[in-house]
Amino acid sequence: MITLCGFSLSNYYNKVKIVLLEKQLPFEEEVVPFTAKPASVYAASPLGKVPFVRTPQGTMCESQVICEWLEASHPETPLLPKDPFEAAKVRELTTFIELHLELVVRELYAEAFFGGQVSDETKARVRKLLDKNIPAFKQLARFAPFVAGAQFTLADAAAWATLPLLTMATKTIYGEDLLAAHGIDAKPYLKMLGERPSVQRVVADRKRDQEAAKAAAAR
Repeated sequence: MITLCGFSLSNYYNKVKIVLLEKQLPFEEEVVPFTAKPASVYAASPLGKVPFVRTPQGTMCESQVICEWLEASHPETPLLPKDPFEAAKVRELTTFIELHLELVVRELYAEAFFGGQVSDETKARVRKLLDKNIPAFKQLARFAPFVAGAQFTLADAAAWATLPLLTMATKTIYGEDLLAAHGIDAKPYLKMLGERPSVQRVVADRKRDQEAAKAAAAR
């Protein structure tokens, strides 16, 4: 049995969870505290990052590595094309989403979502990078109807985990959705993904946990 470890507010945790659900694999979930992580967490994920998985063979961290392992070890419901070049193009797009979009906009999260502050210098630097990287993403993305083409792939799990955060963060910090500003209307695409049972399950679980956290904070 696979145990997915982390918490439902993590976009990378939810990416792996979507892959598990799309592949219809049985799994359990183990909540990892946001702070004061026990030693067992660092034994499985040396930087204390989530998600990681516990498996009969051992532990594994880094979300994309986990997704690639799931794809290789459970090919019955493929989330990569059979053609090696097309599979590489899905990996290219996934890497681009996470390295050149998510990792960049992540610097805004402290102020956009958590009540912190981000310096004007950081905001300007991130804006410059996004103004360069989003058009490059548009060049790679196909939205036909999925982000890499006709089939749901690992790239869609990454896109669903990243694009809404990019939209919300840039609207909060800059007063505009930078995806839309660069000609990407992600709403129909995200609505389509939202109709998938895997995404509905992830959204419902996240909402449940958010409400539980609010109730606990109010006590």
